[in-house]
Amino acid sequence: MAHVSKQHQTESRGDGSLIVEFDPTRCLVIGEVAQAHDGSLGTAHAYIDAIARAGADAVKFQTHIAAAESTPGEPWRVRFSLQDASRYAYWQRMEFAEEQWLGLKRHADEKGMEFLSSPFSIEAAEMLRRIGIRVWKVASGEINNSRLFDYLLDTSLPIILSTGMSAIEEIDSAVARIQRAGIPLAILQCTSMYPCPPEKVGLNMIPYYRERYECAVGLSDHSGTIFPSLSAATLGAEIVEVHVAFSRDSFGPDVIASVTTGELVTLVEGVRFIERMRNHAVDKNQMAAEMEPVRRLFTKSIVANVDIPSGAVLTSECLTVKKPGTGIPADRLSSVIGRRVRRAVAAGEMLSEADLVEEPVPHSPELR
Repeated sequence: MAHVSKQHQTESRGDGSLIVEFDPTRCLVIGEVAQAHDGSLGTAHAYIDAIARAGADAVKFQTHIAAAESTPGEPWRVRFSLQDASRYAYWQRMEFAEEQWLGLKRHADEKGMEFLSSPFSIEAAEMLRRIGIRVWKVASGEINNSRLFDYLLDTSLPIILSTGMSAIEEIDSAVARIQRAGIPLAILQCTSMYPCPPEKVGLNMIPYYRERYECAVGLSDHSGTIFPSLSAATLGAEIVEVHVAFSRDSFGPDVIASVTTGELVTLVEGVRFIERMRNHAVDKNQMAAEMEPVRRLFTKSIVANVDIPSGAVLTSECLTVKKPGTGIPADRLSSVIGRRVRRAVAAGEMLSEADLVEEPVPHSPELR
């Protein structure tokens, strides 16, 4: 079994940089554009603005260079496009020039977000390195790509490793290589189904990876909902990643597995709410003391159920309990029965300690 030390992990400082030394009190939210830009540079920039407005920590793309990663005969995963004669042609249409990628990264920097993009070839990784990428996101389909892995490890940059199509043995091998290189690591549970049904999300893998690899863990979700990410946050995930689309009517193969930009706002709000809950343990005794003003409003006190004359001995029939809890507490009712009152008490009036004779009266006649 491979292990990675907790000494090198990643966090967000809120200034757009993922850094070594992970802070377990904060969950990074990554909004993935992937191919949702459909080859439009302007749309790609618009996604950066929308994901930044939602409050995400990072924006993620995919960097495809068709000639470097595919053959012209690559089959479609989903034949969705009438515009592209082949999947290879689709990858070509998704390409941006290096200066365009640099512009996207600078835009993300200006918005205070980390810029991430998964490379699918060494050529793509080299270009991303030149534009100043600071963290690698490795797609699960590249986990056995030794040449690419070697290049990424040589940069010594932190790695976020996705596991969507990977068996445990493959993950063990990749983690071992990263450990030997002393590279900061985070592992994301992922299931490469679009959309991913609830039964296949695999939240159970989050604590499993944490124990097995002793590193930061998270979830890369393709369900098209915010629920798995919120659930992962309650489990202490350090990273959640979701595909993002402007709307359900957007074009592209991943729209069905994406959350909308509006839903991303709710997701970020939910993750931050969950963080605050997880980071603040509650002491029930201390909380009860703080709630004393509210307790007085919602608890009950002992009240006369009928008119009680002065000197009468109290019985269960002549007493009841009602709000507010500013008198003798309701849980002392049994100890009050059998005691004599010093004064006449009207029906509906609250009793106080000053109204009671100190000692109970044994075998006293009941109130008539």
